[in-house]
Amino acid sequence: MGFIKEFKEFAIKGSVMDLAVGVIIGGAFGKIIDSVVKDLIMPLISAVIGSVDFSNLYVVLKGTVQPGLALEDARKVPDSIIFAYGNFITVAINFFLLALAVFLLVKGINSLKRKQEAQPVAPPAPSKEEILLAEIRDVLKSRQP
Repeated sequence: MGFIKEFKEFAIKGSVMDLAVGVIIGGAFGKIIDSVVKDLIMPLISAVIGSVDFSNLYVVLKGTVQPGLALEDARKVPDSIIFAYGNFITVAINFFLLALAVFLLVKGINSLKRKQEAQPVAPPAPSKEEILLAEIRDVLKSRQP
């Protein structure tokens, strides 16, 4: 019984729910960044470099591989060493854009928090007891010579 109650309290806490929402949104956000890299940025980079498929960029370090062979086929050539840098470049650009987007998001949220904290907070209205004590104080002051 104690374990179930303790687990329920843990699962219902706000921080756990916030974390779950963050993971779900982060997964969706990652897919958006993947699409931006794959569908928008990589075609522009490929247009400059001249390669249509960025993931097939590689350099043969050892062996005899026919020029223009796809990466998977080049890896199958016996006694060849392939330096496949195209996919790494794609993943690195993807990471950079994701980190930039998260940075801008956090920066915007922090800016909003600072603006909210800078706004003056109105003092709470005095309680009935405080009003009554102030009236008693004022009456006592007015009676003194």
